[in-house]
Amino acid sequence: MKKNSMKCVILAGGFGTRLAEETSTKPKPMVKIGRYPILWHIMEIYSSYGFKDFIICTGYKKNIIENYFKKDLIKIENSNTKYYFYKKKKWKIRCVFTGNGTQTAGRILRLKKLLDDDEKFFLTYGDGLSNIDIGKSLNFFKKHKKKSLITVVKPPARYGVIKMNKHIVNKFEEKIDNKDVWINGGFFIFDTSVLNLIKKPSESIEYELLPKLVKKRQLISFKHYGYWKAMDTLRDKMSLKSEIKKKIPGWKKKK
Repeated sequence: MKKNSMKCVILAGGFGTRLAEETSTKPKPMVKIGRYPILWHIMEIYSSYGFKDFIICTGYKKNIIENYFKKDLIKIENSNTKYYFYKKKKWKIRCVFTGNGTQTAGRILRLKKLLDDDEKFFLTYGDGLSNIDIGKSLNFFKKHKKKSLITVVKPPARYGVIKMNKHIVNKFEEKIDNKDVWINGGFFIFDTSVLNLIKKPSESIEYELLPKLVKKRQLISFKHYGYWKAMDTLRDKMSLKSEIKKKIPGWKKKK
Protein backbone atom coordinates (compact mmCIF):
# COMPACT_ATOMS: atom_id res chain seq x y z
CA MET A 1 0.00 0.00 0.00
CA LYS A 2 1.37 3.40 -0.93
CA LYS A 3 1.74 5.86 1.92
CA ASN A 4 -0.76 8.31 0.48
CA SER A 5 -3.35 5.79 -0.69
CA MET A 6 -5.15 5.54 2.65
CA LYS A 7 -8.69 6.85 2.83
CA CYS A 8 -9.65 9.58 5.30
CA VAL A 9 -13.13 9.10 6.74
CA ILE A 10 -14.75 12.20 8.26
CA LEU A 11 -17.89 11.91 10.41
CA ALA A 12 -20.15 14.78 9.37
CA GLY A 13 -23.68 13.51 10.00
CA GLY A 14 -24.53 14.51 13.58
CA PHE A 15 -27.01 17.16 14.74
CA GLY A 16 -24.55 19.40 16.63
CA THR A 17 -27.18 20.42 19.18
CA ARG A 18 -24.73 22.20 21.50
CA LEU A 19 -24.01 24.72 18.74
CA ALA A 20 -27.66 25.36 17.92
CA GLU A 21 -26.96 29.00 17.00
CA GLU A 22 -25.31 27.68 13.83
CA THR A 23 -26.59 24.13 13.39
CA SER A 24 -30.28 24.98 13.09
CA THR A 25 -29.53 25.83 9.45
CA LYS A 26 -26.46 23.71 8.60
CA PRO A 27 -24.46 20.64 9.71
CA LYS A 28 -21.78 21.52 12.26
CA PRO A 29 -18.90 20.59 9.89
CA MET A 30 -20.15 23.37 7.56
CA VAL A 31 -19.76 26.12 10.17
CA LYS A 32 -17.25 28.54 8.72
CA ILE A 33 -13.94 29.35 10.36
CA GLY A 34 -12.75 32.25 8.24
CA ARG A 35 -13.45 31.69 4.53
CA TYR A 36 -13.98 27.94 4.73
CA PRO A 37 -16.06 25.45 6.74
CA ILE A 38 -14.27 23.58 9.53
CA LEU A 39 -14.68 20.44 7.37
CA TRP A 40 -12.41 22.02 4.74
CA HIS A 41 -9.74 22.83 7.34
CA ILE A 42 -9.80 19.20 8.56
CA MET A 43 -9.27 18.00 5.00
CA GLU A 44 -6.31 20.36 4.66
CA ILE A 45 -4.69 18.78 7.74
CA TYR A 46 -4.64 15.35 6.07
CA SER A 47 -3.83 16.78 2.66
CA SER A 48 -0.71 18.49 4.05
CA TYR A 49 0.65 14.98 4.75
CA GLY A 50 -0.26 13.68 1.29
CA PHE A 51 -3.55 11.96 2.14
CA LYS A 52 -6.16 13.23 -0.29
CA ASP A 53 -8.83 10.53 -0.63
CA PHE A 54 -11.80 11.60 1.50
CA ILE A 55 -15.06 9.89 2.43
CA ILE A 56 -17.46 12.26 4.16
CA CYS A 57 -20.18 10.49 6.16
CA THR A 58 -23.23 12.71 5.86
CA GLY A 59 -26.54 12.67 7.67
CA TYR A 60 -28.28 15.76 9.06
CA LYS A 61 -28.83 18.32 6.26
CA LYS A 62 -26.65 16.28 3.91
CA ASN A 63 -27.59 18.41 0.90
CA ILE A 64 -25.70 21.40 2.28
CA ILE A 65 -22.44 19.43 2.28
CA GLU A 66 -23.09 17.90 -1.14
CA ASN A 67 -24.05 21.24 -2.69
CA TYR A 68 -20.91 22.88 -1.31
CA PHE A 69 -18.72 20.46 -3.24
CA LYS A 70 -20.91 20.53 -6.35
CA LYS A 71 -20.28 24.26 -6.76
CA ASP A 72 -16.55 24.28 -7.37
CA LEU A 73 -15.46 20.72 -7.95
CA ILE A 74 -15.53 18.37 -10.92
CA LYS A 75 -18.08 15.58 -10.63
CA ILE A 76 -16.77 12.19 -11.82
CA GLU A 77 -19.21 9.39 -12.57
CA ASN A 78 -18.66 5.92 -14.02
CA SER A 79 -20.21 2.51 -13.57
CA ASN A 80 -18.43 1.86 -10.27
CA THR A 81 -18.34 5.11 -8.34
CA LYS A 82 -19.31 8.76 -8.06
CA TYR A 83 -17.07 11.36 -6.48
CA TYR A 84 -15.90 14.96 -6.66
CA PHE A 85 -12.41 16.00 -7.65
CA TYR A 86 -10.75 19.23 -6.56
CA LYS A 87 -8.03 19.79 -9.15
CA LYS A 88 -6.11 22.49 -7.28
CA LYS A 89 -5.41 20.24 -4.28
CA LYS A 90 -5.90 16.88 -6.07
CA TRP A 91 -8.58 15.89 -3.56
CA LYS A 92 -10.91 12.97 -4.26
CA ILE A 93 -14.13 13.48 -2.30
CA ARG A 94 -17.04 11.11 -1.80
CA CYS A 95 -20.09 12.15 0.19
CA VAL A 96 -21.90 9.08 1.54
CA PHE A 97 -25.29 9.44 3.23
CA THR A 98 -25.07 7.26 6.35
CA GLY A 99 -28.45 8.11 7.91
CA ASN A 100 -29.82 10.86 10.11
CA GLY A 101 -29.96 8.99 13.42
CA THR A 102 -27.04 6.63 12.87
CA GLN A 103 -24.39 6.49 15.59
CA THR A 104 -20.68 6.99 14.92
CA ALA A 105 -19.68 3.31 14.60
CA GLY A 106 -22.81 2.62 12.56
CA ARG A 107 -21.72 5.26 10.06
CA ILE A 108 -18.41 3.56 9.33
CA LEU A 109 -20.15 0.18 9.16
CA ARG A 110 -22.12 1.59 6.22
CA LEU A 111 -18.81 2.25 4.42
CA LYS A 112 -17.77 -1.40 4.52
CA LYS A 113 -17.97 -1.91 0.75
CA LEU A 114 -15.90 1.23 0.12
CA LEU A 115 -13.24 0.15 2.61
CA ASP A 116 -13.10 -3.59 1.84
CA ASP A 117 -10.01 -3.37 -0.38
CA ASP A 118 -8.01 -1.34 2.15
CA GLU A 119 -5.79 -2.49 5.01
CA LYS A 120 -6.40 0.56 7.17
CA PHE A 121 -8.01 3.99 7.17
CA PHE A 122 -7.96 7.29 9.02
CA LEU A 123 -11.06 8.53 10.81
CA THR A 124 -11.91 11.78 12.54
CA TYR A 125 -14.87 13.85 13.64
CA GLY A 126 -16.03 16.80 11.55
CA ASP A 127 -15.61 19.39 14.29
CA GLY A 128 -12.03 19.37 15.61
CA LEU A 129 -8.75 20.92 14.51
CA SER A 130 -5.22 20.03 15.56
CA ASN A 131 -1.61 20.23 14.41
CA ILE A 132 -1.24 16.51 15.03
CA ASP A 133 1.59 14.96 13.03
CA ILE A 134 -0.39 12.54 10.85
CA GLY A 135 2.76 10.92 9.50
CA LYS A 136 4.17 10.20 12.98
CA SER A 137 0.84 8.80 14.17
CA LEU A 138 0.75 6.42 11.19
CA ASN A 139 4.33 5.25 11.79
CA PHE A 140 3.47 4.70 15.47
CA PHE A 141 0.43 2.65 14.44
CA LYS A 142 2.47 0.48 12.06
CA LYS A 143 5.21 -0.04 14.65
CA HIS A 144 2.87 -1.39 17.34
CA LYS A 145 0.95 -3.71 15.02
CA LYS A 146 -2.43 -3.25 16.72
CA LYS A 147 -5.83 -2.82 15.09
CA SER A 148 -6.59 0.73 16.21
CA LEU A 149 -5.03 3.99 17.35
CA ILE A 150 -6.60 6.88 19.23
CA THR A 151 -4.92 10.26 19.51
CA VAL A 152 -5.11 11.55 23.08
CA VAL A 153 -4.77 15.17 24.18
CA LYS A 154 -4.75 17.20 27.38
CA PRO A 155 -8.23 18.53 28.23
CA PRO A 156 -8.54 22.31 28.33
CA ALA A 157 -8.95 23.66 31.88
CA ARG A 158 -12.10 25.70 31.31
CA TYR A 159 -13.22 26.28 34.86
CA GLY A 160 -11.72 27.03 38.23
CA VAL A 161 -12.22 24.43 40.98
CA ILE A 162 -13.55 25.23 44.44
CA LYS A 163 -12.87 22.84 47.32
CA MET A 164 -14.93 23.18 50.49
CA ASN A 165 -15.80 21.67 53.84
CA LYS A 166 -19.53 22.17 54.45
CA HIS A 167 -19.96 25.81 53.43
CA ILE A 168 -16.41 26.96 54.13
CA VAL A 169 -14.20 27.29 51.06
CA ASN A 170 -10.85 25.67 51.75
CA LYS A 171 -9.18 26.17 48.40
CA PHE A 172 -9.74 27.88 45.07
CA GLU A 173 -7.78 26.61 42.08
CA GLU A 174 -7.82 28.77 38.94
CA LYS A 175 -6.82 25.87 36.71
CA ILE A 176 -7.35 22.14 36.99
CA ASP A 177 -4.14 20.11 37.30
CA ASN A 178 -4.51 17.87 34.25
CA LYS A 179 -0.96 16.58 33.93
CA ASP A 180 -2.09 12.95 34.26
CA VAL A 181 -5.40 13.36 32.42
CA TRP A 182 -5.81 12.56 28.72
CA ILE A 183 -8.95 12.65 26.60
CA ASN A 184 -10.04 11.44 23.17
CA GLY A 185 -8.57 13.84 20.60
CA GLY A 186 -10.75 12.51 17.78
CA PHE A 187 -8.04 11.46 15.30
CA PHE A 188 -8.07 7.67 14.78
CA ILE A 189 -6.44 5.02 12.63
CA PHE A 190 -8.25 1.70 12.19
CA ASP A 191 -7.43 -1.60 10.59
CA THR A 192 -10.42 -2.44 8.38
CA SER A 193 -10.92 -5.70 10.32
CA VAL A 194 -12.45 -3.65 13.17
CA LEU A 195 -15.56 -3.25 11.02
CA ASN A 196 -16.37 -6.86 11.91
CA LEU A 197 -16.80 -5.77 15.54
CA ILE A 198 -19.64 -3.39 14.65
CA LYS A 199 -22.97 -5.19 14.53
CA LYS A 200 -25.62 -2.49 14.03
CA PRO A 201 -26.13 1.21 13.10
CA SER A 202 -27.04 2.13 16.69
CA GLU A 203 -23.50 1.40 17.94
CA SER A 204 -21.08 4.22 18.66
CA ILE A 205 -17.31 4.36 18.44
CA GLU A 206 -17.04 5.73 21.97
CA TYR A 207 -19.39 3.40 23.89
CA GLU A 208 -19.27 0.16 21.89
CA LEU A 209 -16.33 -0.10 19.47
CA LEU A 210 -13.49 1.32 21.60
CA PRO A 211 -14.39 -0.75 24.71
CA LYS A 212 -14.37 -3.91 22.55
CA LEU A 213 -10.92 -3.00 21.23
CA VAL A 214 -9.67 -2.26 24.77
CA LYS A 215 -10.89 -5.67 25.92
CA LYS A 216 -8.99 -7.30 23.06
CA ARG A 217 -5.91 -5.14 23.83
CA GLN A 218 -6.01 -3.79 20.29
CA LEU A 219 -6.20 -0.04 21.01
CA ILE A 220 -3.07 2.09 21.36
CA SER A 221 -2.82 5.77 22.25
CA PHE A 222 -0.76 8.39 20.45
CA LYS A 223 -0.05 11.36 22.72
CA HIS A 224 -0.37 14.77 21.11
CA TYR A 225 1.05 17.73 23.05
CA GLY A 226 0.41 20.48 20.51
CA TYR A 227 -2.60 22.49 19.40
CA TRP A 228 -6.05 20.91 19.65
CA LYS A 229 -9.54 22.39 19.73
CA ALA A 230 -12.96 20.77 19.37
CA MET A 231 -15.82 23.05 18.30
CA ASP A 232 -18.58 22.08 20.73
CA THR A 233 -19.94 25.50 21.66
CA LEU A 234 -20.19 29.06 20.36
CA ARG A 235 -17.27 29.92 22.63
CA ASP A 236 -15.16 27.29 20.86
CA LYS A 237 -16.16 28.67 17.48
CA MET A 238 -15.09 32.18 18.50
CA SER A 239 -11.76 30.80 19.75
CA LEU A 240 -11.14 29.14 16.36
CA LYS A 241 -12.12 32.32 14.50
CA SER A 242 -9.63 34.25 16.63
CA GLU A 243 -6.94 31.63 15.90
CA ILE A 244 -7.36 31.84 12.13
CA LYS A 245 -6.51 35.54 12.20
CA LYS A 246 -2.94 34.60 13.10
CA LYS A 247 -0.33 34.35 10.36
CA ILE A 248 -0.17 30.59 10.99
CA PRO A 249 -3.21 29.15 12.84
CA GLY A 250 -2.40 26.61 15.55
CA TRP A 251 -3.67 23.65 13.53
CA LYS A 252 -1.58 24.43 10.44
CA LYS A 253 1.43 22.31 9.60
CA LYS A 254 4.51 24.51 9.78
CA LYS A 255 6.58 24.43 6.58
